[in-house]
Amino acid sequence: MTTQVIVLNGGSSSGKTGISRCLQAILPQPWLSLSVDDLVDALPPSVLEGSSGITFGEQGEVAVGAGFREIESAWMTGIAAMARAGARIILDDVFLGGRESQDRVRRQLEGLDVLWVGVRCDAEIAAGREIARGDRTGGMAAQQADIVHEGVTYDLEVDTAKAESLTCARTIANHLT
Repeated sequence: MTTQVIVLNGGSSSGKTGISRCLQAILPQPWLSLSVDDLVDALPPSVLEGSSGITFGEQGEVAVGAGFREIESAWMTGIAAMARAGARIILDDVFLGGRESQDRVRRQLEGLDVLWVGVRCDAEIAAGREIARGDRTGGMAAQQADIVHEGVTYDLEVDTAKAESLTCARTIANHLT
């Protein structure tokens, strides 16, 4: 079996999206890039504003409720269905719950060949990127830099503080089966 899904897990502004774009450019087959940001951007205001949805605090904290989890489960079911139908998927995610988050995604992707990639980035560097982006709540990158990796098991890890996105993408491409 060949890899059907590449899961990139890292904190906000760690470089996952850049790596995903580079992977799409260098891999010989077409890969769809889907991000937790795509899911959040598609949410109705009721889920963004309600306590059961997803909320973003002034210091960068993220709180997720049951309503968001329900929609997230449907989203992941759809991603898994696309992979089972033959689409190659790069999933750019943020495991706010560390291992618990990975377990939730793993259950959804059961039976698929998945490459689990940790995207690390020094909290200070990620915070600088966050400021430069201007589209994130301040403090999110620093808060997430380490917690998203707690208890998570990877096939491979890359560090965008030490290597450019293209170099990281080439490292990942070399691990595909």
